[in-house]
Amino acid sequence: MTLNQLRAFLAAARTGSFTAAAVDLEIASASASELVRRLEEEHGIALFTRGPRRLVLTGAGEQLLPFAEQSVSAADAGSDAVRALRSLGGGVATFGVLRNADYYLLSDLVAEFHRRHPAVRVRLVGLNSVAVAAAVAAGEIEAGLVVLPVDDAGLTVTPVLRDEVRYVSADPARLRRPVTMADLAAAPLVLYDAHHGWRDPTRRQLADRARLEGVRLEPLIEVEHVEAALGLVARGIGDTFVSRAVVDSAAFPPGLGTVGFETPLHDVVALVQREGIALSPATRELARLARQRLLAHDADGAGGAWPG
Repeated sequence: MTLNQLRAFLAAARTGSFTAAAVDLEIASASASELVRRLEEEHGIALFTRGPRRLVLTGAGEQLLPFAEQSVSAADAGSDAVRALRSLGGGVATFGVLRNADYYLLSDLVAEFHRRHPAVRVRLVGLNSVAVAAAVAAGEIEAGLVVLPVDDAGLTVTPVLRDEVRYVSADPARLRRPVTMADLAAAPLVLYDAHHGWRDPTRRQLADRARLEGVRLEPLIEVEHVEAALGLVARGIGDTFVSRAVVDSAAFPPGLGTVGFETPLHDVVALVQREGIALSPATRELARLARQRLLAHDADGAGGAWPG
């Protein structure tokens, strides 16, 4: 069964004539008839009743019709997507990225995309994952990268990689062993993403763990940016927790040490888009490049590309 056979079958079913089908397909009349004949021979059953004036679908033809339509439609959509990617001569790519995107080698994402597709306009929004997910769900941006968990109602979520979360302190005594939830509850915490607070996905994971163990997490200081939190930790004011991507970056302050949690904690980075909505070619390509960069960042195996 080939696409050409299915196209001839659909055209004949639509027009009721091999001659008219051939005109639609811009092939010889005999070719349209031959394509359908081969399809019938392959399955050993007639797909049309050949009347004096019009072709009529048999029961087998009726059964094949929706599957033929789906197959040809999917092939055409794939071909259109490839052509659109090759041309990308305009349009707008709208995409959300992690607040700490630079630590995942995403800082040059727009530059690379613009180099490849200079005529495409780009709107790149850097927000907390909670806000990125909400903006995608509301249709304000087409897709984005988030840390899980987020409210995923109405979203398609595709995990990409996971990154270990590390406890950070300037006091070596607090780094002698993996951190328990009791340790965390007793620590002077300097936390970032103050605006979203405990809705932040990493904090949300820890809050859930704390509730299960019957302890309460209360930050001593909350700031908006991870760099500000690390600066305060470097001055000995308190401790924090960050992803390994931040720890491994050149911006991580000297003099700070890290340790894992007693039960290892991971940020899972995922791509989200609205459920049932196809991305525009421009945004689809931007999402592909973003995912590629995330996996390149993880090439050393420090975190873990998501299976599949």
